[in-house]
Amino acid sequence: MAVLARSGRPAPDDPVAAPPAGGTAARGGWHWAEWLCELAGTALLLVGGLSAVCLDFGRGSPVATVVPDHSLRLLITGTLFAGAGSLVAISPLGRRSGAHLNPAVTVAFWRRGHVHPHDLAGYTGAQVAGAFAGTALVKWWWGRTATSVQLGVTQPGHGAGAAGAVGIEALMTLILVFAILTMVSSARTAPWTPLTVWVAVALLVWQGAPWTGTSLNPARSLAPAALAPLFSDLWVYFAGPLAGSLIAVEVFNLIPGLETRTAKLFHDRRYPSTLATSLPVAARP
Repeated sequence: MAVLARSGRPAPDDPVAAPPAGGTAARGGWHWAEWLCELAGTALLLVGGLSAVCLDFGRGSPVATVVPDHSLRLLITGTLFAGAGSLVAISPLGRRSGAHLNPAVTVAFWRRGHVHPHDLAGYTGAQVAGAFAGTALVKWWWGRTATSVQLGVTQPGHGAGAAGAVGIEALMTLILVFAILTMVSSARTAPWTPLTVWVAVALLVWQGAPWTGTSLNPARSLAPAALAPLFSDLWVYFAGPLAGSLIAVEVFNLIPGLETRTAKLFHDRRYPSTLATSLPVAARP
């Protein structure tokens, strides 16, 4: 897979290509610090997000008493779920790894040439492990309340069926990933990426959850399904988000003048980066 050359466009395969001016190229190797940050960040995302599901929809939910409207509770849940991810993005964990927290996001940046194949494997493995850790903690912490919502397992609804759910998940993930790529294409808009993701995911959960549960994230769906366990239609949440991510990259590539400048949702020049970027970064220790 290509990495970025000085122009910011893909260069030939090279584990250590010439860095873009003022930045760094994608690097191969064992990047344990970044992968552990991604694992911890994904675990926090699942703890915060699935706890919101338990709080708003679990047995004996106090929120249901105060907010009986199902649609409004979906919006609250989406806001809390997305907020957990955005807070991770601006934390030291996110500033180090980039806070993808989602294989679909990592795949998109890999296709854009920002992620070395070593980090593609390391990040996705860390995301899956983090999702399992976070879901297990929620299962232990919320107990029967978590069981009453099946650990937040994502399933097709409203008669969408598996094929329809794949299409809806692909469309929603396309919207999310395209928004991320657009925001990180400018040094001026890049710092606002976590806020954009927060708003986008909250709205997608609000509108999409009745149809698919709004996954957008294979790791987020895999861990609850495995620990519930409830594997029905799990393939939907691999096929849909990954297809949407890849389509988003192709759409982005068609727009003249747009070049992603970082693969971090909150780029901080004080932190090193194993991901290709044309923005300044600190030297690796």
